[in-house]
Amino acid sequence: MAFGRLERTEGPRPMSDINVTPLVDVMLVLVVILIITAPLMASSLRLDLPKAEGAKPQDAPRFVTVGMDGKGGLFLDDKPVTPEQLAQGLAAAARQNPETEVQLRADQSVAYGKVIEVMGAAQKAGLSRIGFVAEPPR
Repeated sequence: MAFGRLERTEGPRPMSDINVTPLVDVMLVLVVILIITAPLMASSLRLDLPKAEGAKPQDAPRFVTVGMDGKGGLFLDDKPVTPEQLAQGLAAAARQNPETEVQLRADQSVAYGKVIEVMGAAQKAGLSRIGFVAEPPR
């Protein structure tokens, strides 16, 4: 009769160490993504926007941003402009796409009359969709 060897060799032992290298790799990729996207999330124009309950950002297919700071300065897509340049920029946006939305970001201290003037310039340029940007209350 043929018997196998009486001594047995041990098979491979299970690994009891945790390999953290993949975890570190994933975390480093997430940090790089955060570093790249963080500057894109903040606007360069600092305004004290009014608070409103229904102030949730909505996605518009095409929009231009008009900003008004507390000192009376006008901004078109975060670039300072004069009222004439604003009217020209809005007219150019209306020529490209008449359905372009104007997102109006006015500081809380701006007079109501100045806001109406900007709205009138947008409507005169042919842009009838105007959205007011506000921050939700904390």
